[in-house]
Amino acid sequence: MRVIFFDIDTLRPDHLGCYGYKRNTSPNIDSVASEGIRFDNYYCPNAPCLPSRASLITGQFGIRTGIVGHGGTAADLRPQGVSRGFTDLYSENSLFMQFRHAGYHTASISTFAERHSAWWFNAGFKEIYNVGGRGNEIAAEVTPAALDWLDRNGTEDNWILHVHYWDPHTPYRTPADFGNPFHDQPLGDDWIIDDIFEEHLLHVGPHGANEIGMWTDKSSDLYPRHPGKLENRGDVKNFIDNYDCGIKYTDDNVGMILDKLRSIGIYDDTSIIITSDHGENMGELGIYAEHGTADEATCHIPMIIKWKNGVSGHVDSGFHSNVDLYPTIRELLGGYNVGKYEYDGLSYADTITKGADCSQPNVVLTQCAHVCQRSARFSDYIYIRTIHGGYHLMPKEMLFNVTEDPHELLNIAESEPELCSTGAKIILDWENEMMTKSLYDTDPMWTVMRQGGPEHCRGQLEKYIERIKGTSRDYGVELLKKQYYRDLAPK
Repeated sequence: MRVIFFDIDTLRPDHLGCYGYKRNTSPNIDSVASEGIRFDNYYCPNAPCLPSRASLITGQFGIRTGIVGHGGTAADLRPQGVSRGFTDLYSENSLFMQFRHAGYHTASISTFAERHSAWWFNAGFKEIYNVGGRGNEIAAEVTPAALDWLDRNGTEDNWILHVHYWDPHTPYRTPADFGNPFHDQPLGDDWIIDDIFEEHLLHVGPHGANEIGMWTDKSSDLYPRHPGKLENRGDVKNFIDNYDCGIKYTDDNVGMILDKLRSIGIYDDTSIIITSDHGENMGELGIYAEHGTADEATCHIPMIIKWKNGVSGHVDSGFHSNVDLYPTIRELLGGYNVGKYEYDGLSYADTITKGADCSQPNVVLTQCAHVCQRSARFSDYIYIRTIHGGYHLMPKEMLFNVTEDPHELLNIAESEPELCSTGAKIILDWENEMMTKSLYDTDPMWTVMRQGGPEHCRGQLEKYIERIKGTSRDYGVELLKKQYYRDLAPK
């Protein structure tokens, strides 16, 4: 069997046609979904990029691997310790090493490992192609390498090719000559009405409408599709157009690879996996162009699998997270395990081969790069506990009915204390289970807090307070000082 693994950064499922989006952003991805399985409630349990791929590769949650953030010790994979042999268990049992153990030739076209100094990501690959952009490249730099590899190796048997596209990731960088195919089309979901956008203009915190660049409203000539700020709803539409252009541009490149598979006669024999590391806040919680929360917008991801001899045209609506792919692949390939490796995910191999329900009742989500939050996604709801809000003025508890309110406009935490208790218990029980399994006695979320807070906001508070003084957001100065007084105290 042959496998293509499309790893598309920052891809929101609700901006794909196969997930119901009204714009034609993804005809090639949609075609694969129609031939395989679409998972409707699939999540990255650790956001954003680095923690998510750590959970994907290891099959373990960040609370155990130690990777929950983008800086400090919470950005490094925890060492195995005294039980380590000549090689470590993470390397021998990584997701792609499962293919190696099963006799597959393994190749990757990705700059992820270099971008994050995450060299463990490469474990299991025999070939690694780094086009050199550190995540700033465009698909036109990636696809030729994939097509060339397929020309040379495609008709061989038993291989997996991992192809990583960054184009939907901030800053939006689709080439100018691609144009804007959505210019004359309404938004796929025009939920940011005048009143909501006026609230967004008053939002306190990074990556709001006033500071698309996190702490600045400056734009760059290198990225003309990525403005420094949004001043009106026309700007919002153009901004979302450009995010959608990134998806469509990526989809066109996915199509080139699918066409190559067809032209060399191996499409029907090739299993295809399409997923992402995380989504993107596009106005949710007042945040734009960032994957900075443990909410639905950031953590809900697509998962589409067309498996050779698997079920076709199936939709799975149960809860899964990306740690589940590891045991699924392990089971599909024969169950190879070095050193009794322990993973946290739950296999859904029977979903792929039989259409069976292998889902879980809930998933727990963590974000410690931009904020420190832990959430429970269950039933129709997401319950979010905020430990450090990343200089957003977020309440400690938030609860949203994301079935009825997918963009998280109405926090119902105060009116639904029993549902909050349900969510809090899910998180507490999960923390207890994970810490019982862990070789370490510290939850890495609290390590982030002890090391000064989330990496992307550390040391920014005083400058940000000065920035909003005397503006329409001046009301936030004293609130920031009160809520984040520890970050202003002398160290």
